Amino acid sequence: MLEVEGLTKFFGGLEAVSGVSMSMKPEEIVGLIGPNGAGKTTLFNLVSGVLRPTKGRVIFEGTDITAQKPHHIAKKGIVRTFQATNIYPNFTVLENVVLSCHLKPGVGLLETVLHTAGSRRKEKDILHRSRTILTLVGLDRMADVLARTLAHGYKRILGIAIALAAEPKLLLLDEPLGGMNGEEVSETMGLIRRLWQSGITILLIEHNMRATMNLCQRIVVLNLGRKIAEGSPAEIQGNSEVIRAYLGAG
Repeated sequence: MLEVEGLTKFFGGLEAVSGVSMSMKPEEIVGLIGPNGAGKTTLFNLVSGVLRPTKGRVIFEGTDITAQKPHHIAKKGIVRTFQATNIYPNFTVLENVVLSCHLKPGVGLLETVLHTAGSRRKEKDILHRSRTILTLVGLDRMADVLARTLAHGYKRILGIAIALAAEPKLLLLDEPLGGMNGEEVSETMGLIRRLWQSGITILLIEHNMRATMNLCQRIVVLNLGRKIAEGSPAEIQGNSEVIRAYLGAG
């Protein structure tokens, strides 16, 4: 599904990502880990089109999408979340998802203005789909709550719901468990598993190592912008280079 070939990104004289290659099969869940500053989020930004690579290619379902704009890449099926939640704070939870559904093509401006039968039907479908997404992520009882009043963990989950509105084939989750308490971590891990089991391919950045090892089938490790290891959770846990990267041992 996804092939990353020799991705490199310079910021001035700093090489943030250096010749990283990796691939993903459909319906995999893969972890992307590494110490702070390893280049994980930069790699996400390159794959999702937020940044243009200095060198290298990104291939998605056989098509070269290198340096395409983010909205074009999202339409192809690669959708990401962000460390900082991307919610609309003064809208309700339901309105956040409805608005995100509108970012998908299908409802023309003219028919919306004229309130045609076709636009009314599409609006009804969008509302139904938005409520279905909220039920899936466990926020259906909070549909009419203003997003800004949600607890931190629920804001993170709403960010995932907004991403789901774009109908991802490949979902890039950037630290979805960040700042959550134990109960919230457990609930969100369950949600990520359900999304994966529904057929969505997932690439996950997460500093919670216990969660990553439990969720992921395969793990890719970056350090100082370079890929230093790849394998099963058991293989990564016993990898001496990974241990040195995290512990700073000699």
